[in-house]
Amino acid sequence: MLLNYQISGLEPTQAKTVIVIHGLFGSLDNLKVVARPLSEMFHVINVDVRNHGKSFHSDTMNYDVMAQDIVALMDELGIEKAHLVGHSMGGKIAMQVALLHQNRVDKLVVMDIAPVNYHARHDAIIRALEEVAAAHITSRNQADEIMSQFIEEPGVRQFLAKSLAKADDGTLYWLFNLPALSQQYENILAQPTVNDSCLCDTLFIKGADSDYILSEHREVIATMFPNAKAKVIQGAGHWLHAQKPAAVNKSIGDFLTR
Repeated sequence: MLLNYQISGLEPTQAKTVIVIHGLFGSLDNLKVVARPLSEMFHVINVDVRNHGKSFHSDTMNYDVMAQDIVALMDELGIEKAHLVGHSMGGKIAMQVALLHQNRVDKLVVMDIAPVNYHARHDAIIRALEEVAAAHITSRNQADEIMSQFIEEPGVRQFLAKSLAKADDGTLYWLFNLPALSQQYENILAQPTVNDSCLCDTLFIKGADSDYILSEHREVIATMFPNAKAKVIQGAGHWLHAQKPAAVNKSIGDFLTR
């Protein structure tokens, strides 16, 4: 099965391809703010990863299979090599493609995630999503009211609500496969599989106010991606592309066109 995707920008015969990969609980809509300016210079493929958006659902979710999803889509579309741009979980997927299929990756951009194991940090979000799913709601206001009991930040609730869709009976449901994401959560937190380091040019973009990339991660990043550079976006946290889109897009564009 192939991932759902949207193509924009120039023809692949005219420009290099960029594949844009969103993070956990997101969809391709979340990274249109990145894909849109890239489409002025590149052939852009913006994807829904498995168990998200309009892509297929599966009980299996780990970085090996999610990387293979990207490669399978490239094969189907006749894309031999591409730049990869990923945020959070999508950044880990992009790193996994680069680590296992280095010959398919030109340049790599990783937004606010490191190639390490993380401790659980989404328990409240998962609980909120499960409560919304069990309530058989009919409005986004109802969803927000339920989620506000578990999630304080309005911006996070608004981000999650973008993945609500309306069923034929008028009730709202989550587009993402919540049971699978909950069951496979440990795999999502895990470090990508490493066979060898990736020598592709790599840019890690960190939100200055985020704790996803820390100084203690420098050694593992340098080991896996010895040609990596770093860019820090001031005034931004983990959702840096939403908080500082101009700065993030300039950093990505400058790096990919260099």
